[in-house]
Amino acid sequence: MRSGDALLRRAGRPPAPQSTDQVRTPDRLHPGAWWLWALALGAAATRTTNPLLLALLLTTSAYVVLTCRPHTPWARGYSAFLHLALAVLLIRLLFVVALGSPVPGTHVILTLPEVPLPDWAQGIRLGGKVTAEGVLFALYDGLRLAALLVCVGAANALAGPSRLLKSLPGALYEAGVAAVVALTFAPHLIADVQRLRAARRLRGRPDSGLRGLLQVALPVLEGALERSVALAAAMDARGYGRTAEVPAAVRRTTTALTLGGLLGVCAGTYGLLTAVGGVYGLPLLLAGLLAALAGLRLGGRRSPRTRYRPDRWTPRGCLVAGSGIAVAALLFAAASTDPAGLRPGVVPLTAPTLPLWPAAAILVGLLPAFLAPAPRQEQPS
Repeated sequence: MRSGDALLRRAGRPPAPQSTDQVRTPDRLHPGAWWLWALALGAAATRTTNPLLLALLLTTSAYVVLTCRPHTPWARGYSAFLHLALAVLLIRLLFVVALGSPVPGTHVILTLPEVPLPDWAQGIRLGGKVTAEGVLFALYDGLRLAALLVCVGAANALAGPSRLLKSLPGALYEAGVAAVVALTFAPHLIADVQRLRAARRLRGRPDSGLRGLLQVALPVLEGALERSVALAAAMDARGYGRTAEVPAAVRRTTTALTLGGLLGVCAGTYGLLTAVGGVYGLPLLLAGLLAALAGLRLGGRRSPRTRYRPDRWTPRGCLVAGSGIAVAALLFAAASTDPAGLRPGVVPLTAPTLPLWPAAAILVGLLPAFLAPAPRQEQPS
């Protein structure tokens, strides 16, 4: 191919331009596949408080992120979500130590001075006895929330929100832009702080401590304001918020389908989460999803957009998304068949055990590490 282009240049003829399919990165998965995989793992984390299963879930997501994440600025934001998850866990434990726990316990770890409260604050206490049962209950509950946050961070690291925005239907474009701006705030902020700290170290100035923090904060704030102004100008230049004329009947049908579909999804999800609604929950959820998708399809007519080099769904992308959905489905099934294994009790105080087939189901989430391509240097789109 290169020799043919060279011959064309010698003859004075420019080489033929490459098609869009040739320019598109062939090994890049659809961003929706990564987000479905990560959110499905997060949904699986909500079904258990077993610390062994949650640790296995965290290890699975971390291994896939380290194996498959690209060399892009937003991929470095995964460590920020890890720190946020650790902070949430520590705050949850601090609350149970300071405010007590509703779980009764007999194994007292320590006794803090208790502050007397008025009668209208009954049920709340400050200080007092801290039991091992209450601390373990808070640890299990906080670890579940931390796993959910780490899964969202994995989705943000594996597929940038800006790529996901290109794949959203037109009806969700405005809401998608707001979500993308919110999700990319932390990665950009971390990149700015790292860049400024490296520049201060090269100049021989302090980059840690209170003085270094204060001197880095002002340039970071200035960069954030400049980026906001540039984003607003780019959105205005690209016609953000413009809509097309559609008939009134189409607008009413779109509203009815979207609203009815969302209500069906909420009712179906509630039915699946309750014991008495298992019969009607799944059909109502599927009907709501179909109605909501039809409403979004019609609503996309109001915001016509073109996509430059759109991402395509491939068999590997479907397998990646399916592996996460399989983990969530198997954990949902295990929660109804073996609730004691997925939600270990703390009263009486016993050590949690590792249920075998739920643990094997979580290992299905490792499939993207073998299906996804090796990370390569690429420019953010």
